[in-house]
Amino acid sequence: MRRFGALGLAAALVAGLGIVASAQMGGARPASAPGTAQTELGGEWVKGERGMSYQGGKWIEVVYNRPVLRQRENIFGSGAEYGQALNAGAPLWRAGANQSTRFKTEVALNVGGKTLPAGEYSVFVELKPAEWTLIFSSWDAQQKFDKADTTALWGAYGYTPDKDVLRATMTVTEIPYSVDEFTISFINVTKSGGELAMVWDRTLATVPFTLAGS
Repeated sequence: MRRFGALGLAAALVAGLGIVASAQMGGARPASAPGTAQTELGGEWVKGERGMSYQGGKWIEVVYNRPVLRQRENIFGSGAEYGQALNAGAPLWRAGANQSTRFKTEVALNVGGKTLPAGEYSVFVELKPAEWTLIFSSWDAQQKFDKADTTALWGAYGYTPDKDVLRATMTVTEIPYSVDEFTISFINVTKSGGELAMVWDRTLATVPFTLAGS
């Protein structure tokens, strides 16, 4: 059983939706708006002259692009076709849209029982029914698509596993309502850890993490 119900998940999604899109009302909008998810761990609330402040924390951030369902159904597919539409010819899903999703951490983390050193990574997901694998990779990300650039990736095109830094199995759950815009969020966060969550349509996938050594 999950540790949070529909209301808890809704609260997490509200936090995840507090994102400023680059396009303004009335202007041109990207088909998949940019977004971020971030949290701060390991610090302490300290009382000062101007009130309480959180000090000594370390930031964790995900930068990604957020595709929208636009009335599509069963976005992940089923059977042998599961995930193929999202991969769009790439070997893996980019966990979003457009540029490769990027994960930045100021501190080493334990993810799925393995250590992820502090740094910046590209994030991919291997999609299988009820079995997602989260991949942190040292592949750099292209800012604009360049087929000739073999040193960095656009999305997951050209991905090879030789630069994998860490792989972790995600817990996949079906939720009772459809989330229209792909959302990455941090949930069940404590001082020393939490869970990275990805939710879209009726699928929620999570993986726990803690500060390394905690």
